[in-house]
Amino acid sequence: MSETFDSDVFNLSPTAMWIEDFSEVRALFDDWRALGVTDIRAFLGEDQDRVAQCSSRIKVLSVNRKTLELFEAADVDHLRANLSTIFRDDMLETHVIELAKLFDGELVFESTTSNYTISGRRLDIQLRGAVMPGYEASLGKLLLTTEDITALEDARRAEALQRGHAEGIFKHSPVSLWIEDFSRIKVLIEDIRERGISDLRTFMDVHPEFVRQCMSEIRVIDVNRATLDLFCAAEQNELLHRLNEVFRDDMEKPFREQLMELWNGNLHHHREVVNYALDGTVRHILLHFSVYPGHELDWSRVQVALTDITARKKAEAYLEYLGKHDVLTKLYNRAFYAEEVNRLERKSLRPVSAIMFDLNGLKEANDQLGHDAGDALLRRFGEILNGAVSQPNHACRIGGDEFAVLMPGADAKAAATMADTINELLKINNQFYSSAPLRMSFGIATSESGETVEGVIRRADAQMYERKREYYAAHGAAEVRRKRNIHIL
Repeated sequence: MSETFDSDVFNLSPTAMWIEDFSEVRALFDDWRALGVTDIRAFLGEDQDRVAQCSSRIKVLSVNRKTLELFEAADVDHLRANLSTIFRDDMLETHVIELAKLFDGELVFESTTSNYTISGRRLDIQLRGAVMPGYEASLGKLLLTTEDITALEDARRAEALQRGHAEGIFKHSPVSLWIEDFSRIKVLIEDIRERGISDLRTFMDVHPEFVRQCMSEIRVIDVNRATLDLFCAAEQNELLHRLNEVFRDDMEKPFREQLMELWNGNLHHHREVVNYALDGTVRHILLHFSVYPGHELDWSRVQVALTDITARKKAEAYLEYLGKHDVLTKLYNRAFYAEEVNRLERKSLRPVSAIMFDLNGLKEANDQLGHDAGDALLRRFGEILNGAVSQPNHACRIGGDEFAVLMPGADAKAAATMADTINELLKINNQFYSSAPLRMSFGIATSESGETVEGVIRRADAQMYERKREYYAAHGAAEVRRKRNIHIL
């Protein structure tokens, strides 16, 4: 009755079972021991044929129905006839582990290996084996189970492939990527919530040390290659040990705003920030912050993507510069001048002074020596004004050879001092260019009670033309008439 029960359990088991005879393998082991073999793993590893020699000596005594079904065999004889199809290729590598354990006297073993069905379909197998009681010396009967774990292994391989794909995207992304842990910041924020704080912005104004503490609690887990390139780091440890050089100066202000986003529950946000490379150069950055799915409750995994917009910022700054500056002289241009005059008209700040300039002899230089010579004179005068004038005053080129200095809040004495400074710089400049001296006429005016800025400019302009007439009275009147006609038009 017991044998019948055991037979039923064996045949009806949902796991593939084999009963095998390893006695001839045991005899082969004894022969090898007699030859002095002690390290069976190394011995089998030297020659794959020795593994096959062991396998060929294993006899299949019996299998259950699940085994026939799993390996697509009609019966036991069909299975035995196709053992070379079932046990092949990479299975021989794991078979060494099983043989080594038996050689060393162990009575149980297990491994993960691969088998093949008779039709050639690959199976991932969890193999477990045990020497049956009474056969410990001869290895005449071993019970083996082969559990099909193909679906599990396929899922594991797919997960590994996906992980490798994701790691590859992270590693080789052209965008700087950081994986960080914000969990300690989460704890700090929740702590002040529990203390009854409802206005984080005011709290940070009163306690700026809270912002710095939060910054110090960020843990960087990983960065990619683009990050190292962006910040001029040779390797990751160098960057991580010098983060204080990357995040400094104005970084605290945007981080305050980032804390506000997190306080308000916005776990995905972006903003422009300024960082620094390890060589000290500025990096204008578009920062994208995202808490990883599944980590919304603790913020233990966040991704920070940094896009380098330094070139764009430089281009924007240059375009803005071109919109307000004269390319030749580097002074403010007429558009800025008109805007500044309108701004000063609207403001109540008084007095306002204006100095109007006009270069003498520019047309003759252009006609006689060419426009390059005339441009050189203009550049030189631009250098003089740039050297003398600083904010809140502004020096502008408002025409071909016409210039203006606007001085908000400056009285007549300050305006006269400015004119003297410019005149002295002009004399020094002429010492270096004695063959092409700069000459100018200028007029100064300071606002009177109730006078508009335009009125001040007209008075300074009239004074400048009066001096220009005096200059050309001694040097010829043609240029004065030409300038006056242009001015009237």
